[in-house]
Amino acid sequence: MPTVSVVIPTYNRAHLVGRAIKSVLNQTYQKFEIIIVDDGSTDKTEEIIKTFKDERVRYIRNEKNKGASAARNIGIKVARGEYIAFQDSDDEWLPEKLEKQMKVFEITPEKVGVVYTGFWRVKNNKKIYTPSNKITKKEGYIHKEIIRNNFVTTQAVIIKKKCFKKVGMFDERLPRLQDWELWIRISKFYEFKCVDEPLVISYHTPNCISENKDAHIKAFELILEKHFLEIRRNRKLLAHYQYLIGNLLCRIGNMAQGRSYLFGAIKSYPLNIKCLIVTFVSLLGKSAYANIVNWRANKYF
Repeated sequence: MPTVSVVIPTYNRAHLVGRAIKSVLNQTYQKFEIIIVDDGSTDKTEEIIKTFKDERVRYIRNEKNKGASAARNIGIKVARGEYIAFQDSDDEWLPEKLEKQMKVFEITPEKVGVVYTGFWRVKNNKKIYTPSNKITKKEGYIHKEIIRNNFVTTQAVIIKKKCFKKVGMFDERLPRLQDWELWIRISKFYEFKCVDEPLVISYHTPNCISENKDAHIKAFELILEKHFLEIRRNRKLLAHYQYLIGNLLCRIGNMAQGRSYLFGAIKSYPLNIKCLIVTFVSLLGKSAYANIVNWRANKYF
């Protein structure tokens, strides 16, 4: 029986999925199975996958596209390993990733449910390392940090399978940020450990769901709705969520609804200077807002 089940959801990634599979097969730790869930691909994804003759590679095909969360949940359900890891079809693991994480599990207490690594996010030949030094608490009970800001990516985790029995699997209603919402739930009950070095390379794919601001807004609203009873107890945290949603709405040109959220953020926590400035900028109109936001974004990436 495999110790680790590696779940790879894929959809029309025939030109990339081979690299992801090879990066798992090339791991220095070899006690794993690979569960590839083809989410209704219409290209040559299936042909590429079937060129891998390793008996540990299992192939499951959805006849209809159900989304990455549904594909990952299918993989979790059929997994035989005690630990679950995730790889994306367009990303890459460094060879020692699984070995270094499993060594951490060997020496940590039962209350540790997740071991994650750092990763490079690569876009336009530039790369950013996460988790950054701004994250003050990367290990232990990180619930207060993770509910405010996600610094753990799906491809970087190994999770004890029992965590899913405790808190459930990926929420398939979320169009994105599904991993973050899952970490919020898991971190209520389990400790996280961090291998703070870049063992995953996450490549930016043009026209992917992460660029869809409408999906981003819907996801934030659902997360706020699901965890509202907890979030509202911290006015500063509530204002943070309201600001994030308001900013995104203004960025897509929905100024009226965006300002409604921004005003709500000011009401929740009037001392947030950044929110005050952004709300003032929103009063200048769509063009001014877009120009200022894009200028600031380009400074950081």
